[in-house]
Amino acid sequence: MATKKAANTLKLQFDTTWQYAPAPESRDIATIRERYELFINGAFVKPGSKKYFPSINPATEEKLSMIAEAGSADVDTAVKAARTASDKYWKKMPGKERAKYIYRIARMVQERAREFAVIESLDGGKPIRESRDFDVPTAANHFFYYAGWADKLEYAFPNRRTAPLGVAGQIIPWNFPLLMAAWKIAPALATGNTVVLKPAETTSLTALKLAEIIQEADLPPGVVNIITGAGATGAALVNHPGVDKIAFTGSTDVGKIIQRAIAGTNKKATLELGGKAANIIFEDAPLDQAVEGVINGIFFNQGHVCCAGSRLYVQESVYKTVLRKLKDRLDTLIVGDPLDKNTDVGAINSRQQLQTIEQYIKIGLQEGAEMHQSSCVLPPKGFFCRPTLFTNVAQSNRIAQEEIFGPVLAIQTFRTEDEVIEKANNTPFGLSAGVWTDKGSKIFNMTTKMRAGVVWANTYNKFDPTSPFGGYKESGYGREGGLHGLSAYVNLV
Repeated sequence: MATKKAANTLKLQFDTTWQYAPAPESRDIATIRERYELFINGAFVKPGSKKYFPSINPATEEKLSMIAEAGSADVDTAVKAARTASDKYWKKMPGKERAKYIYRIARMVQERAREFAVIESLDGGKPIRESRDFDVPTAANHFFYYAGWADKLEYAFPNRRTAPLGVAGQIIPWNFPLLMAAWKIAPALATGNTVVLKPAETTSLTALKLAEIIQEADLPPGVVNIITGAGATGAALVNHPGVDKIAFTGSTDVGKIIQRAIAGTNKKATLELGGKAANIIFEDAPLDQAVEGVINGIFFNQGHVCCAGSRLYVQESVYKTVLRKLKDRLDTLIVGDPLDKNTDVGAINSRQQLQTIEQYIKIGLQEGAEMHQSSCVLPPKGFFCRPTLFTNVAQSNRIAQEEIFGPVLAIQTFRTEDEVIEKANNTPFGLSAGVWTDKGSKIFNMTTKMRAGVVWANTYNKFDPTSPFGGYKESGYGREGGLHGLSAYVNLV
């Protein structure tokens, strides 16, 4: 009886330990306008379409702001402003002077990092820890990094002369709004190009907040223009004859449409598209570290990353151990308010995306896979999804082949290196992968044979402005980030 009582007391203490008190980040730091106009030629201007659409907080379903919808005439105005800025001063400006502007933007993003983080979590649904500790600092770092390259292009391309392409049309997704904006704008400016950027319609706020910083930084009018809208706005930008370069991050289907649209033109393009990354755990891996890497790679970001490790391959000898650890860890994840610092898994970006994820979960069950979900209680309002993993998954199952873009993990087993390489490469995508093992030779063998643009070893989802990023096959072409990111914005003579 005494032993049973002690065990119950221990369980009670354990349960109490995990009941964190709410620790919400204050919303007061963030200033969000009731309505946002288009940012063209250095000023916020009303759309010619006179149309606006709401930006919704996915965690509460409340309206945050009304956003201007750019029509084809607005796109034309923005492109012409960018062309004028390019011809008039930006491409003629010495690199060291361009660097000063880019550096100033970086510093201002840094100074307002807390506000950016709050807005990113409000608008996109991601946990404040991710916005605060990764998205915003990495965005600032990209501006810092490319500010350093602006006056050193002769070292980036030895024995070659560089010339900017002209006007870059840039379209970014909803999963990393501020980071993707920095990822694209910074190298374009460093190499002397001007920009027309279109953020995703569901996450426009941090891009528009960046426009305020660009305005305050006294960047010459027209060098960066930010237009908001949905697919029609993006299509008008892609098809505009005054655009010299298209940089797109988003779905493979839209990427194919862009490829067809610019075929036969002189427009250059970089396309960073979908992914179905394989995360591979060998029997000699540090298993606790690997499990945490898997959780980080698919659940902490709601699966809202194109390089999410949504396919897990575990060597048979350690499969039961890894699965047990994964299920135990899944049940500790806190799903809820993105502004709460305790939250691990925030809200799904939109109702439409939540419906897509739920449909794939049904498909997984219909295909015969076994499902395990977190036991968490979901908030009564908002777009939330329980972290989900599937076992007994076949290589041909749709949940193992198609990009879900949600917190859903498909688990398979393997016996040999050759087998797992064949399985990992057996997908239309080739953006990223992860390998967990304590053998360096095994890592080198895997990285040389896997068709993925980035292969992480004993870690996952690590990014740095100095490192190039991009994929193979239907994950797109071209590289962004690092020295490679400069070459996409220059003509070499």
